[in-house]
Amino acid sequence: MATHGSLTKAGKVRGQTPKVEGRKIVGTSSSVANKSNFKKRFALGRFPGQNKPGQRRKKR
Repeated sequence: MATHGSLTKAGKVRGQTPKVEGRKIVGTSSSVANKSNFKKRFALGRFPGQNKPGQRRKKR
């Protein structure tokens, strides 16, 4: 069975790449998100989801 490339070069690029530490993701508190949702849905009368009445495209 033929192989594509030699097995001695396997993982060469990954081994040469410097390790970069990921950033810690800090989310917003749930009370802030709930307050925002309340304002949008009840105070402004918007519908949840992406299909808002003013932005709906016409079907073909």
